[in-house]
Amino acid sequence: MATIQVLVADDSMTVRRRMCQVLSTDPAIEVVGEASDGRAATEMCRRLRPDVITMDVMMPVMDGVTATEYIMANCPTPILMVSASSNRGQVLKTFDALAAGAIDVLDKPAGIAPDGVWERELLAAVKMVSRIKPIQRSSVNRRSRVAGAAARVPQADSLPARAGDEAVVVVIGASIGGPSALAKILSQIPADFPLSILLVIHIAPEFSDSLVQWIAKASALNVRVARDGDRMLRRGAGEVLMAPPDRHLTVSQGRVRVTDTPPRHLCRPSIDELFESVARECGPQAIACLLTGMGKDGAVGLLAVRQSGGQTIAQDEASSVVFGMPREAIALDAAQVISPLAEVAGTLCRMARRHRGDGV
Repeated sequence: MATIQVLVADDSMTVRRRMCQVLSTDPAIEVVGEASDGRAATEMCRRLRPDVITMDVMMPVMDGVTATEYIMANCPTPILMVSASSNRGQVLKTFDALAAGAIDVLDKPAGIAPDGVWERELLAAVKMVSRIKPIQRSSVNRRSRVAGAAARVPQADSLPARAGDEAVVVVIGASIGGPSALAKILSQIPADFPLSILLVIHIAPEFSDSLVQWIAKASALNVRVARDGDRMLRRGAGEVLMAPPDRHLTVSQGRVRVTDTPPRHLCRPSIDELFESVARECGPQAIACLLTGMGKDGAVGLLAVRQSGGQTIAQDEASSVVFGMPREAIALDAAQVISPLAEVAGTLCRMARRHRGDGV
């Protein structure tokens, strides 16, 4: 069986050597090269064609974000960012790298985890990333790639007919590839968007707070972490509330609930938990959107929203970093609209406003 060939890029010899040692303990993985700066990583990627690159963020000569942009434009390769969650500036740049096409992020070893925990996480992350085919990106500026051009708004007759009251809430779920997808969508939603948006995204808890800050930079709406007991705002007061790290986000009796009930699909927060609670609470007044991600979390929940009379969207395969979750939802006939990422924001705006007679 062929091994997973890995290129390790980090300017710290200590970290680089430790990662190489850990990766070399697994017979399914072969370290084929080490790079101490981003430019060397790009050159070795072209020459060695590894299956995975582990990429540091802050490196001399060329940083990890710029290296990721170059690699994804010229020799697309699955990239795992390895970043120190304790350094806010570094983490924000890590999300820029995810927007540039990196697949996922892993915290650097801090020496506080029990023996073997970080090592197992590294091995599992490299194997997971190796199974994902990266999407080739153009070499345009990453800021324009996150914000993107304004979404083409679907014509009204391309959307499903609605019965029942006007929508009062939008719920969005995402996993692998989710940070950049959410930033792109929220960058295209105007400040006068009339509904609250509740988010669940699968990401390591240590990166959650920084993700909120990074998304907030791209959005004209107020973005914050949800608090238990927050009142669900009605029309005309749009904001974005994201599930706290390692907590489920649900709604009940007009309020947001944050709970530590057991994980679902090995996930906490779980997209299904949010979607199903909204289906029960809001019925036809809900709009639900399921984005890129591995596994099946969110598929049953999206179906529950549709069966309750709500409106539903699933991201299409071509624009998904991982098509697992949307594919599962589409297989259940849970998605009324299957949308490219570039058109999700426009579709959400149309769904939110069409019964008021407003433009988008």
